[in-house]
Amino acid sequence: MRTLLRTLLPALALALFLCSPARAEDPILIGHYGSLTGAEATFGQSTSNGIKLALKEFNAAGGLNGRKVELREYDTRGDAGEAKLAVERLVKSDKVAAVLGEVASKLSLAGGPVCQEAGVPMITPSSTNPRVTEIGDYIFRVCFIDPFQGYAGAKFARENLKARTAALLVDQAQAYAVGLAEQFEEHFKKQGGAIATRQTYTGGANDFTAQLTSIRSAHPDVIYIPGYYTDVGNIALQARKLGLNQPLLGGDGWDSAELSKIAKDAIEGCYYTNHYAPDQPEARVRTFIRSYKSEFNGATPDGLAALGYDAARVLFDAMKRASSTDGKALRDAIAATRNFAGVTGDITINAKRDATKSAVVVEMSGDPPAPKFVTAVKPE
Repeated sequence: MRTLLRTLLPALALALFLCSPARAEDPILIGHYGSLTGAEATFGQSTSNGIKLALKEFNAAGGLNGRKVELREYDTRGDAGEAKLAVERLVKSDKVAAVLGEVASKLSLAGGPVCQEAGVPMITPSSTNPRVTEIGDYIFRVCFIDPFQGYAGAKFARENLKARTAALLVDQAQAYAVGLAEQFEEHFKKQGGAIATRQTYTGGANDFTAQLTSIRSAHPDVIYIPGYYTDVGNIALQARKLGLNQPLLGGDGWDSAELSKIAKDAIEGCYYTNHYAPDQPEARVRTFIRSYKSEFNGATPDGLAALGYDAARVLFDAMKRASSTDGKALRDAIAATRNFAGVTGDITINAKRDATKSAVVVEMSGDPPAPKFVTAVKPE
């Protein structure tokens, strides 16, 4: 009997240890899902860098009452099915306290319901389609939403560029592009402008000749393209070859260093709405850029990196205020975020779990073209 006990006790002790609640010194796990590879890989990579910088700073400052935070990260490859599987793995297998992601609204719409059903808070850094936070009360964002971004783009086109007419060229397969185009059109008309023509394409297409020829025949003052940088770069090249020299306008989906690599000087003198500009004068922006460059081999952070950084910092701030890392307690703390001093502006989470904040407009200029701050647009 004693021999049997000596044999069983170590196994019993190990089982009890594995089944016991998390110890105070155990790390707290959070998750990120993003397009780390694929057509829009810079989106996920930049966001990941911003999250990792915020995580490093938080842990260096002592973490959460001495406990470190660790990151679990999965690649969506820009695919909605992969996004859902990634979030299921984070929530069900890794049992993370919270999830950060995705960038693309289409992918957040795929992953968000998993978090909502499990009662795990999710903060998307940059999904701007209003439907994302409508998934449920555990879904948040730190970016502005498309109705405001559309308003900001339309206001800039009418007041700064003096545009009376605009053409729309829209990726019909992306919820982000469709929603943003609708909002731009609505606000452009409200401000006295007219839509000369509306053309559509499907992301990943190579030939935009038919759409651009129709736009050329409509003679618009500006062309609004609320797509992603991979397509926009090719559209800009083909537009200039067809003699379309009007300013091209877009949204934050343009924000990537790859845009000027694809379009080269064809994107010179074009504008897009964004969450921040690297040349903004604010001290918090300058500090962030110095830290980012030091961490990532001198690279200048784009808006996605800044939003990833802000999303993580909003989560960490909520963790410090929450009574525990339990889903509901953490959810309530995120919802109570007010006037958080983010790199992308002061962030207040409103009743719809959206961020109330300003937008900036940047111009692609220089050699090679890079985003330069033009103006800021405040909410109506």
